[in-house]
Amino acid sequence: MSYLALARKWRPRRFEDVMGQGHVVKALSHALDHDKLHPAILLTGTRGVGKTTLARIIAKGLNCETGVSANPCGVCSACKEVDEGRFVDMLEIDAASNTGVDNVRDLIDNAQYSPARGRYKVYLIDEVHMLSKGAFNALLKTLEEPPPHVKFILATTDPQKLPVTVLSRCLQFNLKRLTVATIREQLGLVLQNESLSFEQGAITELARAADGSMRDGLSLLDQAIAFSGGAELKRAPIEEMLGTVGRQTLLEILGALAKGDTDTLLACIQRLDAQAPDYAALLNDLAAAIQRLSVLQLLPNAQNEDDEEALIVLKPLIAPEDVQLYYQIAVLGRRDLPYAPDPRLGFEMTVLRMLAFKPDDGTPVRAASPAASRTTSSAGGVSAAPAVAEAPAVFAAAKPAPTRAPEPTLAPVAARVDLPADASWDARVDAMTLDGLPKQLARNCAWAGRDGDAVRLSLDPRAKHLLHDDRRAAIERALSAQLGVTIRLTIELAMEEALASPAQLDQQRVSDRQRAAEAAIEADPAVRAFKDMFGASVKPGSVRSLDS
Repeated sequence: MSYLALARKWRPRRFEDVMGQGHVVKALSHALDHDKLHPAILLTGTRGVGKTTLARIIAKGLNCETGVSANPCGVCSACKEVDEGRFVDMLEIDAASNTGVDNVRDLIDNAQYSPARGRYKVYLIDEVHMLSKGAFNALLKTLEEPPPHVKFILATTDPQKLPVTVLSRCLQFNLKRLTVATIREQLGLVLQNESLSFEQGAITELARAADGSMRDGLSLLDQAIAFSGGAELKRAPIEEMLGTVGRQTLLEILGALAKGDTDTLLACIQRLDAQAPDYAALLNDLAAAIQRLSVLQLLPNAQNEDDEEALIVLKPLIAPEDVQLYYQIAVLGRRDLPYAPDPRLGFEMTVLRMLAFKPDDGTPVRAASPAASRTTSSAGGVSAAPAVAEAPAVFAAAKPAPTRAPEPTLAPVAARVDLPADASWDARVDAMTLDGLPKQLARNCAWAGRDGDAVRLSLDPRAKHLLHDDRRAAIERALSAQLGVTIRLTIELAMEEALASPAQLDQQRVSDRQRAAEAAIEADPAVRAFKDMFGASVKPGSVRSLDS
């Protein structure tokens, strides 16, 4: 006999053998046990999670010679023929190659005839979303009111493409992606029954590579058995076969980053380079490992048997905020990889960023003063002192700065700005070290008076949304520094909108310049000549002052 692929050989034959889809199995079992199965069922889910398998089990349950049941005997001729894919009353239709309305009309015509052998005719339409719009419309009536001996089972990986009119006529079951643990358990059971020895790590790598699909996992197991020549399945050869050989090295890289071990980090990078890996996939795996590490740190109860020991060991070694930064660097490195001179260089630079930077702890980083740019050596010569670069806003250098004595807090008088006693509020606002919303608030206020250390401002009612105690306090500090004394600032809404605030003064100056520009155009001899000779006019809004 020809070799039978493991995915077909180990296809579940009963509901209890279906793994990871208990919510669907429970509903279908109850419906079959009471012979109340809906005439149209829609099974959705990614590839290899059991859609066709469930359809065949349903067909056996409906046509088993022992009666309609969720537990078909599996030994009668109907059950055997369904398992072998040759039961005359179960028609498996590939919608990808039968997309037209004519194909659906043939199906409808044949559905009117009674089953040849079983109790029910079962139509399995796979990848049903591939049907044309006309085919869907032709199927609607039969789908809603099929003959009593007909059951429709629709299967698709993309239910979003199905018309709402079809969805409303079907009982929909969403099949879940299978977990790594579920796939690993099944692969281990298959290998035991096939009398093949294996390492747990090997089937874990296969289960992870299956990406939620049991069929993909069994297909990869077929490949792994061929790759190992029937010998014991070991992790290292399986990683080589899958191209995931760098995963353990990535965990070593994280360990080296946690300890600041640059020699180990360099050795890991060189080891990866010798393997010529897919650096984009490596960055994806690195980001996934960092994300899982963050989950283990912040949600201790989330740990499960799928977590590798090397990852669990890293939990206390890396600060949670460093893990967050590492993840952001890895994601941005993956995004920028196409722009790197070489994928290897892009990957290495991403790792070096993780080594070089740490989250900003809020300590201000100052540039070195010009006087400190050179120091005198003990021999009396002059040597260049290392420059202290200002760190970016998001990252600060990972190397700890020398401990310095705390600088004394400057009194407001130290930041005094000399202005005339009768200086306008407009001038005082321009001289203040304000920015953002505090400055906007100050510009929309007008000077209302001062009584000793109490200063009053009037706020334009149209800008009352800017009034906030934090912004008032910022203006109070800046004005205290400017006046050289500590003042108490009060901001009240003005009774009327006509205030001489800096913002309104600016608007007034802009309006005056605009009117002057328009008047100058109107008075221009050439313009007046055009008006007189041709009846021309100046287009409204087309005149702008030179400084606008």
